[in-house]
Amino acid sequence: MRFLFSVATFFLLVSSAYAHDPAKPVVDRWWWNDSWWNEGKIETAPNFEVKTRWVNYKDGDIEVRALLAQPKKRGRYPGVLFVHGRRGLGELVQKKVKRLAARGLIVLAPDVYDAHNIDAFPYEHDYALEETVNKGVDALLKIPGRTSKKICLVSHTRGGYYSLKVAVTKNRQLKEVACYVSWYPHMQDPNAPEPSQVYGYAPEADELKIPTMIFIGEDEQYQRRRPIESAVKQLKDKGRDVTLIVYPGVGRAFDFRPENVRTFADDLAAKDANRRAAEFVTRHLGQ
Repeated sequence: MRFLFSVATFFLLVSSAYAHDPAKPVVDRWWWNDSWWNEGKIETAPNFEVKTRWVNYKDGDIEVRALLAQPKKRGRYPGVLFVHGRRGLGELVQKKVKRLAARGLIVLAPDVYDAHNIDAFPYEHDYALEETVNKGVDALLKIPGRTSKKICLVSHTRGGYYSLKVAVTKNRQLKEVACYVSWYPHMQDPNAPEPSQVYGYAPEADELKIPTMIFIGEDEQYQRRRPIESAVKQLKDKGRDVTLIVYPGVGRAFDFRPENVRTFADDLAAKDANRRAAEFVTRHLGQ
């Protein structure tokens, strides 16, 4: 009898924990869409054929090679500076650049490691890279056919830190840079000590004032997820325009994991984030 009472009590507690109180709003339902739920409408992402070419720009005496991807169709499109992470600008990441351009964006992606003769997957951070990315903003501003005099910074992994420094330390936000978008960004100085990597985040994040959108998977590494969520919370507490999207069932690199290890969940998350990022950029730079 006591056992039956314990089981009944357990299920009562569980049902109470999961019961929805109509008086309390559901938190972070970023995925909800009234038009789909009520009218059956599904968002359709724009699809453009993409052309690519390699261009160069200068960072002092350094020649920086950059991949330029944009729609083949003539017109004006929002401009994006894509900043790669530790993997570099290899084939997998170049595909990510093209997928952004296919949504109707002009994307300039500098190979900052190649410019400084740095091999892929470096451990330490060379602070000179930040100026190379900063000069990329100037290079993108010279490319014709953009919808706005401003651009947006889009990045992933360690590129999220480089972009953060350009926006804040290089004083580009609210001037030449209108928004910040990043996939699972490294929100800490890579040269900071281990406790700072796990429990802290870069102080520059507190000074990010432009609209921000960040994507991560629920299985993101703890030492990366915690700084991201802490920084986002602080920005929200300051009343900043910041959106954190957490995709269920995926971990790091869901947007470019290769075919032999790719999952259906990876593709669902990658397609959704790709569309949302383009819509976010377009909203802040115009069509």
